[in-house]
Amino acid sequence: MSEHPKYRRNSKREDLIKAGIAEINAHGIAGFSIRSVAAACGVSCAAPAKHFGNRNGFLAAIIEYVNSQWRERQLCIIEEHKDSIKDQIIGLSVAYVQFLVENPHFRSILMLKDDEFDNTYHKLRGEMTSITQKLVDEYCKSVNMDDDVRARKLYVVRSLIFGAALMFDNGEMEYSEKTMEYVRTSIAREFELA
Repeated sequence: MSEHPKYRRNSKREDLIKAGIAEINAHGIAGFSIRSVAAACGVSCAAPAKHFGNRNGFLAAIIEYVNSQWRERQLCIIEEHKDSIKDQIIGLSVAYVQFLVENPHFRSILMLKDDEFDNTYHKLRGEMTSITQKLVDEYCKSVNMDDDVRARKLYVVRSLIFGAALMFDNGEMEYSEKTMEYVRTSIAREFELA
């Protein structure tokens, strides 16, 4: 896997982004402080501005960083199951649960809510799940499911993904191969039903 040039190992930019993620996890979006991030990295307050411009540019860079971590996995899964849209959906859904569970520090970024930021960068956050959404649409059209059924299937798949990740995270369900098979089976079953 090639590394995105913006995120070379141990780059100051990546250090700032990781510190920004930690800041959001600790204080939420309302308490996000560029000064605190700079202090955590041992740099001047001007350093984040040099890399990101302003607060929204910094938040966009954080979201793009999280997206880049997930994008490589998505492309591998799509290639692995290139002959079956259904298997792509199932594989991506299971991998996304794993990604959310194994990277809990990214969840606050995925659930980020800031009206000023959302108006400008809404599309950037949507990139995390846009491929799965497109595949669900494509699959439903290929088997002649109407729009209402397609919307329900997308809702169920997304609910299974986020519900499973939450249950694993809060200990309601053990995170294991067996329980991940429950996730896989539940999502697969949804595409066997009209």
